[in-house]
Amino acid sequence: MIYSLNGKLIHTEAGLAVVECGGVGYACKTTFTTLQAIAGKENVFLYTYMSVREDAVELFGFAEKEELKCFKLLISVNGVGPKAALSILSGMNTQQFALFVATSDPKALTKVKGIGAKTAQRIILELKDKLAGETISVRGQTGAAAPVNAAGANISEAVTALEVLGYTEGEALSVLGKLDPSLPVEELIKKALIGLARM
Repeated sequence: MIYSLNGKLIHTEAGLAVVECGGVGYACKTTFTTLQAIAGKENVFLYTYMSVREDAVELFGFAEKEELKCFKLLISVNGVGPKAALSILSGMNTQQFALFVATSDPKALTKVKGIGAKTAQRIILELKDKLAGETISVRGQTGAAAPVNAAGANISEAVTALEVLGYTEGEALSVLGKLDPSLPVEELIKKALIGLARM
């Protein structure tokens, strides 16, 4: 599995970036967001995901780890393939995507070409559970769990969901610590994402 690419950007076009590493050009399907981030750069670093099917081997590249995480979450949803996932992440950034899922806003997702109402509802239903239901162990910092638990189960779930989206526990707690821990998890995530976007 190819984890990342670090090399010379030799070609870009709609939905594609080619990175040369060791004399080999790797064609990465990507989002408009990533293309904007790497535009004009000679050397780039992309986090990658390799899709292996019977009829094709495809490489996907992302400028930010958070975008890769959202891509993986999206393609885990039944009926959502890589093409649809790229379309969604090209139409919004990762914070907006997380906000739409946390606030159960399917209309925002249906604005993306090729995403119907049923698919949008399925994305929200399946990913809201995944974001809120991740285990504490994903942090890899057992010693830091105590203050989170002391703040309540809702805060704990919100921290975990934000970590899945690429924020550190410290960043999540710095924003969540200012909120009412009795709020529903979805509301905590929504308010935290707004706060983190302003940092």
